[in-house]
Amino acid sequence: MPVPPHARGYASFGGSAGRTSAESTPDWTYPPTAPAGSPNIVVVLVDDMGYSDIGPFGSEIETPTLDRLAAQGVRLSNYHTTPLCSPSRAALLTGINSHRAGFGFVANADPGYPGLRLELADDVLTLPEILRDNGYATYAVGKWHLVRDATMNPSAHRGSWPTQRGFDRYYGSLEGLNSFYYPNQLVSDSSVVDVEEYPEGYYLTDDLTDKALSYIKDLRAHDAEKPFFLYFAHVAMHGPLQAKAEDQAKYRGRYAEGWDELRRRRFAEQLAQGLFPPGTEQKPRNTEPGYEAAEWDSLSADEQRRYAKYMEVYAGMVDSIDQSLGRIVDLLEDLGELDNTIIVFTSDNGGTAEGGPEGTRSYFAEFAHVDDPGWVGDVPHDEDLIGTAKLGVHYPRGWGQASNTPFRFYKGQTFAGGVRVPLVVSWPKGLPRTDTDSGIRHEYAYVTDLAPTLLELAGLDRPSVRNGLPAKDFDGVSAAELLRDQAAPTRHTEQYSEMTGHRGFYRDGWKLLSLHGADADIDAPNWQLFDVRADPTELHDLSARHPDKAAELAAAWDESAWANTVFPLLTRADLFRRRPEEARFAAPVRLLPGTPTLERYRSQRLIAYRDFTITADLTGTAVSAERVVDGYRPGDEGVLVAHGDPLGGYLLYIEDGEVVLGVNSYGRYASVGVPLPIGTREITVRATVEPRLRWDFTIQVDGTPLAELTDQVQLVGMAPWTGISVGVDARGPVSWELRERRGPFRYSGGLRAITYTPGPVQVPQRTIDAVEREAEYAAE
Repeated sequence: MPVPPHARGYASFGGSAGRTSAESTPDWTYPPTAPAGSPNIVVVLVDDMGYSDIGPFGSEIETPTLDRLAAQGVRLSNYHTTPLCSPSRAALLTGINSHRAGFGFVANADPGYPGLRLELADDVLTLPEILRDNGYATYAVGKWHLVRDATMNPSAHRGSWPTQRGFDRYYGSLEGLNSFYYPNQLVSDSSVVDVEEYPEGYYLTDDLTDKALSYIKDLRAHDAEKPFFLYFAHVAMHGPLQAKAEDQAKYRGRYAEGWDELRRRRFAEQLAQGLFPPGTEQKPRNTEPGYEAAEWDSLSADEQRRYAKYMEVYAGMVDSIDQSLGRIVDLLEDLGELDNTIIVFTSDNGGTAEGGPEGTRSYFAEFAHVDDPGWVGDVPHDEDLIGTAKLGVHYPRGWGQASNTPFRFYKGQTFAGGVRVPLVVSWPKGLPRTDTDSGIRHEYAYVTDLAPTLLELAGLDRPSVRNGLPAKDFDGVSAAELLRDQAAPTRHTEQYSEMTGHRGFYRDGWKLLSLHGADADIDAPNWQLFDVRADPTELHDLSARHPDKAAELAAAWDESAWANTVFPLLTRADLFRRRPEEARFAAPVRLLPGTPTLERYRSQRLIAYRDFTITADLTGTAVSAERVVDGYRPGDEGVLVAHGDPLGGYLLYIEDGEVVLGVNSYGRYASVGVPLPIGTREITVRATVEPRLRWDFTIQVDGTPLAELTDQVQLVGMAPWTGISVGVDARGPVSWELRERRGPFRYSGGLRAITYTPGPVQVPQRTIDAVEREAEYAAE
């Protein structure tokens, strides 16, 4: 019988509808289902780990899980990525060149140009979105860093958060780095995890691994067949370097011979493994100003001992990553699914030089880049603290060069040290190794190739539309044939690169490179030309011998830069421009007890480079139905406000009848206390900017100044890392001694509110460059 005109809601119904069920036929709709036998996919992405840091690429660090996967799988010896983390993550997850995906830099700036949107656009499909549309469960754990820092707070638009970009579940850190013992902020799905105190023995890598395993177990408890995609983006190896004591202990004394000898041994092992052809050269060390690594034998015995300790911590962290992967492999074996799981292991960029020539003893202080050796004034720290929860450090850049063996330069540059990283792929069922296959592929591949490769291996289609918009096409090409056949040529024959003025262009074995000097014209590249088939370590500049080839590739770079929205090239001042509406973050704010810990960036805008006032209102607070507090009473105690953690911060608390202000200047702690009169209704802390990036603090009680804490180092350069908490010192302790005695020390009296009143920004001219460089180093 015909459907009446007013029953148009049945137009898409596949059954039939009569007036009763007796004269009707049911029909059901189903979500997408993956093809039978579809493989699971696990992508493990490590942060800031260089080419030579795992066993299959020449390392002495114990990586038995990766050794096993490489032995049964494939190693790509000529795999490249972008020089920094956010761009690499965008390219990996979209198959689109980083600028065209909107990530020409890390997500800690906002200059207002298409290649630097620092948010994923609506017409950019992600790999998890594609896989979910093909019937996969999709999970992500770890570092995201594809959300602008200004949009990490609960009031922000979340269109670029993981669960809005294709992941069913997410657990990790939205920003670019974190403490491994006291993460400043963790997110579960789309909500901040409101942690007051982390449990004893907490370590971030273990927590992320536990969550990844729980996702897989939960899926299998409900569905035995559905394939899954796990994106495990480690926060390690990004600084601050912190490793569990037992992992550090395994490497005690193993780096006493220094980075020169380590590079020699690793390179010899790489040649023995067949990663490079005989005759490949390794430059003894970087010698260019600003990038140079000292000769190990030129260092004093004290320096050698301390520097070796940094590397012991780093090695322990790499070891921990392999242990994490081992737990995932063990679970897949227990489930009987290892053979039909594609496992990809790689790094987002090369090893870093951000530890400088001597290593950072106060990691977040280093981000301020103030040209004043006495600025922090806490050198050296107790060496026993290196790698522990009490201190954030990074290794000297000599170890960064060793990490990048045998290449030149580091993360952030377009030379191989910044962009050539290890890649291991294992899939026993789909990529079985034959006796005649070496398991090593020497052909060129690029990070944008991973998404199309995984889709081809899994036999899945890519939608052409996202949110009603034509989806941007892949820039990468599938390397599936290359993985299956060691004789297959690469399909990726040319590729541009650009990062903060550093440039590169690869075509058919030729590579054109330019190292951008900080004071040089941003649009005047000093090109060098290399034949990387004969010279993979980029040592012999052939631009004078082949000027036509250099000119050809320079023109190709220019054309590719326009096509990928690389232009305009930005100076530092322009790169760190912020949109005007962010000024609201520095407006006065009243915070009530029970307010979850504020997000880091929002908190920092209230105090960075400015005077500020904190007012604690102790009046008119209902403690119970019978009792209303109107001011301080004997026995009231606890933290009124805290901002930061062991890596830098400040707090105001009451104990034993005194109000105490403590300031942690990147690990150096100072405090002042004053007796608090009974009935005090208001406590005010005033911070006043002084020369040389200092603050003078004054404590006022009911309007009367009673104490001072002067000449304190300003907390800038991403510090304080943990945001503001009211009525408790949540997450990482600002004062280690107070935490050991009192725990988070929740305030027991009547606290009505904490009010922040920021003053205008005051940046001395001599530190302008430091301010402009904050984001570049803080979240790379």
